[in-house]
Amino acid sequence: MKSFPLYLLLALSSLLMSCEDVIDLRTQTGPTRLVVEGWINDDATPQTIRLTLSQNYFNNNRALPATGATVTVSDDLGKTYRFVDEKQDGNYVWKPAASEKMGRLGGKYTLNVAYASETYQAETEIKRVPTIDSLTYYYDKPTFVADDSPKEGYVAEFYARDFTGAGDCYWIKTYKNGQRYDRSARDLSIAYDAGFSPGAATDGLIFLLPVRRSINSDRLFQENDSIRVELLSITQSTYSFIRAVREESSNQGLFATAPSNVPTNILNTRTDGPRALGWFGGSSISRFSTVFRKENARPKP
Repeated sequence: MKSFPLYLLLALSSLLMSCEDVIDLRTQTGPTRLVVEGWINDDATPQTIRLTLSQNYFNNNRALPATGATVTVSDDLGKTYRFVDEKQDGNYVWKPAASEKMGRLGGKYTLNVAYASETYQAETEIKRVPTIDSLTYYYDKPTFVADDSPKEGYVAEFYARDFTGAGDCYWIKTYKNGQRYDRSARDLSIAYDAGFSPGAATDGLIFLLPVRRSINSDRLFQENDSIRVELLSITQSTYSFIRAVREESSNQGLFATAPSNVPTNILNTRTDGPRALGWFGGSSISRFSTVFRKENARPKP
């Protein structure tokens, strides 16, 4: 076990007890960068690419939209989809014709963004996704719940089987009464094969119990609440990106490392041009919905 010199411990104690001192944190303002939030899927619904501008770490204001850009997505069959910012709010939207879909299983897509005399590109692919077979729940009184949560309620889990063939990655989203249930980046749930991470022998299995129950939070479901679980296929690089976002959001406390930008697949076509932030990803989606009813609850395991 490593030991610390006494003077370091005293210095640290002094720092922690000096609560009345005002510390003026002066940070340099970095260059403003384009931030891309681009996610497409195989639904016959409008698809959105959101463009904003980065801001200083301590600036809590809403990010400014990046307007006036030209945004397209092209697929490997030679078709190009144009996204339009009709409301001038940074949300560039492609609207399908009746029953038209942009995403297709196995399709490869290239995002092209022309903004402020620069051109940015990114690539993604839509992978396979298994069907969610069922969703079960039981009534419980867990020890740890949020202060603003009822102290008893339902705990849910979904059932699906990973495809045979190592390396499938997934993003699991949960909606309660139509609203996202995983409310912060720290709640993001991702899976590699049927487990949480590569390296485990989980290929082709039913998703492991911790993954199946990752749809819960510290706020319990109640009678007549609705739940919708979405299982999204993602590439391995998107899995790594979401994992980095989650880890960075949990990087807090006295001994946390300095905040840093997570990786990006948004690349400037000029190697010496300004860099962008964000991610472009694609998914096929499997869904399952139900309403919590006492008569349908299973016994607590």
